[in-house]
Amino acid sequence: MTGSGHWGLEHGPRTGETIVLLHGNNAGGWMWGPQIERLPERHLLTPDLPALGERYGLRWPGMRAAADDIAEIIRKHAIGGTAHVVGLSLGGFVAVHLVHRHPQLVRSCMITGVAFTGLTSLERFLIPPQIPLWRKRWYWRAQAAAFGVPADGRDLYVDSAVRVAPDTNRRIFREVAESSIPPEPFAYSGPILAVAGEKEQRSVRDAFPALGKALPRLQTWVAPGMHHPWNVEDPDLFTTVLRTFAETGEREAADETTRRNP
Repeated sequence: MTGSGHWGLEHGPRTGETIVLLHGNNAGGWMWGPQIERLPERHLLTPDLPALGERYGLRWPGMRAAADDIAEIIRKHAIGGTAHVVGLSLGGFVAVHLVHRHPQLVRSCMITGVAFTGLTSLERFLIPPQIPLWRKRWYWRAQAAAFGVPADGRDLYVDSAVRVAPDTNRRIFREVAESSIPPEPFAYSGPILAVAGEKEQRSVRDAFPALGKALPRLQTWVAPGMHHPWNVEDPDLFTTVLRTFAETGEREAADETTRRNP
C-alpha cells in the first residue's frame, strides 16, 4: 500500500512497527528510494520536512517545530502512534529534537551525519560563501557526483535542491552551525545510535561525546569508507544497519547479519 499527502509518503503493509525515515537538507522523502526497495515488508513513512521536498513552499520553522511536525505525522500515520526513527543529516537533527520533545513516540532512533555540537571553524568559514550557489544546478550536480549519488537519481537530487528558498538555506545553516543539543534533560530511554561516515567531516564524529552525555544509552559507529549520504552510496549496508537496529536495538547485531548475508 502506498499513499500520499502534503507531508510525504507511506509505503508497505500496515503491519508490525513503523519506521520513519527523515531526509537531509536540500532533499526530500524521495531520497529513501533504496531503502523502500529493500524493505518491502516494513511499514515506512518518508515525510518531507517543512520547507523541503514537496513542501518547499513553506517557511522553515526551526528544528524544534519541525520535530513537532514529525510528531504529529507519527501520531496520525504510524502504527500504534509510535515509530522507529531514522534521520540523515538535517533529518538526524530533527530526530534528536523529536526524541527530546516527544520521547513517548519513539521506539528507537538512528541518526547519521549529524554535527550536533556545531560546525568547525573551518566549516563556518567555507560554507557561507557557498550558500548563494545552492540555487545553481551545476553546484548540486557536482555535489551529487562527489557524494556518490547514482547517475539515474541525480536529476531528482538537483531539482529538489535548487528550489529550496534562500531564506530556508540561511536559516538552516545558522541552526546547524551552532550546537543544537537541547539544554534540558532528555526523558528518552530507548535505543539510540549515532553514525559518522568515515569520509565525512570530523564535526560529526566530534559530536559523539556530548551526545553520549545527554543520552547515556547512545551507541556510536563509524561506517567504513562511507561519505555523508551513505544510504545511496551503500544502500545494502545502510538498510542492514537500520533494519537490525530497529529490530534489536543493537548496532553490533548488524555485523552478524552482514556476515550471514554478504
